[in-house]
Parts: sequence; C-alpha cells; structure tokens
Amino acid sequence: MHVVIVGAGEVGTTIAENLAADHDVVVIDIDADRVDSLQYELDVLTIAGDGTVLSTLESANVAKADLFIASTDDDQTNLVACGTAKTLSDVFTIARTRSVEYLRTWERTEAAFGADFVVCTDLLSAETVVRVIGLPAAIDVDPFAGGLVQMAEFEIDPESPVAGQTVAEADRFDSLTFAGLFRNGDMILPTGQTVINPNDRAVVIGSPESVQAFATDIDPETTPGAADEIVIVGGSAIGYQVARLLEQRGFKPRLIERDADRARWLAEQLPKTTVMQHDATDTAFLSREHIDKADVVVSTLDSDEKNLLASVLAKRVGADRVVSIVDSGDYVTLFEEVGIDVVINPRQVTAEEIIKYTYETVAENIAVLENDAAEVVELELSANSELVGVPIAELVPSLDAELVIGAITRNRSFVTPRGDTVLQPGDHVIVFVETSYVNELTGMA
Repeated sequence: MHVVIVGAGEVGTTIAENLAADHDVVVIDIDADRVDSLQYELDVLTIAGDGTVLSTLESANVAKADLFIASTDDDQTNLVACGTAKTLSDVFTIARTRSVEYLRTWERTEAAFGADFVVCTDLLSAETVVRVIGLPAAIDVDPFAGGLVQMAEFEIDPESPVAGQTVAEADRFDSLTFAGLFRNGDMILPTGQTVINPNDRAVVIGSPESVQAFATDIDPETTPGAADEIVIVGGSAIGYQVARLLEQRGFKPRLIERDADRARWLAEQLPKTTVMQHDATDTAFLSREHIDKADVVVSTLDSDEKNLLASVLAKRVGADRVVSIVDSGDYVTLFEEVGIDVVINPRQVTAEEIIKYTYETVAENIAVLENDAAEVVELELSANSELVGVPIAELVPSLDAELVIGAITRNRSFVTPRGDTVLQPGDHVIVFVETSYVNELTGMA
C-alpha cells in the first residue's frame, strides 16, 4: 500500500514507524532537518515541503496513493492538505484535528474538507479518560465488537490479592481470557500455571461484566462505580470534554479552572459540574476543598509541566487515583515513575486511531500496547479465511506467532474461546498478538 503522511511530529512519526516495514510510506514535513533525521531513523521516503501545496503532493505521488494522512499540529493545515489531495485522486484521506467543531462539521456532511475520516484528538483523549474512570483499577481500556467485548490492562499492585497467584487461580470468570503479561519490558503469553508477579501488567479480554468483576478481584478497595467523587484540574478543551462526557454518564464532577472568564464559560456549559475558579497548585485550597477525598483526579492543564505539578500535589494531599494528560511522549515515563496512576498521551491515542485504518476493512479495531510491543486486533472472518474450520487448540500452534484468541462474537453474541471452539465465517475475533505479526494475521482473515 502506498501511504502519504503529512506531518513528521509525534503522531506522523508513530504512524510511519508502524507502517514502514510493510508499506511504501512517504512523509512530508515543512521542517527539512526533521525529515532528514526521519529518513535515517525509518525506512521511508521523506520530502521537505508544504503538504498543502499541489506540487509537493505530486512529488509524493499522491495520485497513486491508497491512503493519505494529514497529521500536523495545525487543524487547518490538515484539512487543506486533504482537500488538495482530493484534487489529485480519490485517495482515502484522514485528517487529524484538535477542534471538536471541525469534527461536528464533518459529521454533518462527510463531503466537508475533502476528508474521508476525521480524528479529533481532544475528544478521543477525553473518551479514553472516561473509559478508564469507568473501570477504576485499569490503566488502559478499549471496547471491541460494538461494546460486547472489552480489553483492559491492569498493573498488579504488590498488595493485590492476585499477586503471587497462578493465572488459573486468578481467572475465575467464564467469559474472561488472560491474554498476556508484560514483565520488565518482556511480553509473556501465560498458561494456567504462570505466576502473576507484583508489578506485572496483565492484559485481559472478555465481556464487560467479567472484566469489571476481575477489576474488583485484583483491587477490592476500588470497586466499580466507586469513582463518584471526580475532580478535573484544568478547563482546557480536553478537560471540558471529560466533564461533558461524565455528565452524560450521570456523574457530577468538580472542575478547577484558574482563568475567571474560562471558568464562567465552563459553568454556563456544564450544568451538572461544579466549577471552581482557583489555582489548582494551591495546596491550602486543595485541602480546603477535600481533594484528598476524591476517588479520581484528572489533570488536563495546558502544559505537561503544570500537569506534572498538579498531579504530584493531588497525590501528595491524598487523592485516591490520578489520571494525567501528557502531551509529549517523552514525558510519559517520567509521570509514571513519580507515581501517577494513569498517563494518557493524546498523540499516541490519535496515532492508534489512525493506524487501524491501515489494516484495510478486515481489521475492525486496533489497540496498541506497551509502546507497540503488542496489539489487540478485531478481525471479521471471511468465508475464505485461513482461520475458519479448525479448532483453536490446533489453529494457534500452527501459526508462527505469539498470539492469544481472547474473545469471539458470533451473531452479536459473546462466545468464550476454548480449545475445541471452531471459528466460523462472519465471526468477530479479538486477538492479542505481537505487533510484528499483525499484517500477516490480517491477511489470513
């Protein structure tokens, strides 16, 4: 597949890195030094130029492209680039935006902007925050098969009841599959006898009810639905979207915003949210407002440095759980190392959403785990699929890959995969698989 990417920032680079091994990738960026550097880092063709200019896109052979992705940090540049690409061919175009307003315009008429798909970074990030809040013990949550299946990743606390247990002892749920463990940077496909160590990251796939039950099992102090005291620090675009989505789910969050005009606007837009106009780094204020009693504090300030300070202060005054938005991928590890419970990088979330479109129509959904060490992929099996007609116990060993079939949905019903389960055409299969094998696996569906 010939793919043209405009923008060599974190999003564009992540996408290019994911595609370079199996596709013909061209990356365009206005920064000549950046594209020169990228050419040595990845096996891609780079062009220094303006991705909204016709001659630049002609140099990238957009007329022959299968996929065009505009992923710069400027919304208008991305939308104009997609419109320009459409003058050269009927290539499938994806535009990244931060503004929800551009997304709403596109949703009203998908002919807008020349974009076939619009990915809104702020809304995606907010949705990720709300999913994590809905499953309090998880550090990552993704829905599959229209919500019939859930994938969740949990870090096993040393005090957790399942620390030291075998997988067979910890997995007591009919519709749950232990898909993988990450330990000291290594990926492990567990058997029933695999011991779950403290600080392991466990990936489970199953029905939402079973995942909720497992979350309660590994962290009984944080029961599902207990996150009813939620504090949002920062009325940024993401902070506003988090509050709006929480209101839709029946929560009544509190939101701290320093700017008086912004706080007033937020209060008008969010009728079920208590908006407090104050500095969230004022420890006396945090104590006075009983932030230590909060089940979840979500930090969505407009800079990583401010988010780090606010998150650390929230932990210090005693907040039960802190979720932080981190714009720079370079800071993610730092936030995790200082004890922030959940770190969400909007650029990574956006890149994951875009990457799933590179697997053509056979891959319905994609979740990327542990810096792209593994992926959870949803496949819809065709009548000619190489995966149908064979029991899973025979099928999986015959595949030269590290993978686990985590769940199946058939005619909108959940099917728990077992060794004697035979996959059928039309099945939606959710697979935990090493990243290097994803393209080969999708080709078999």
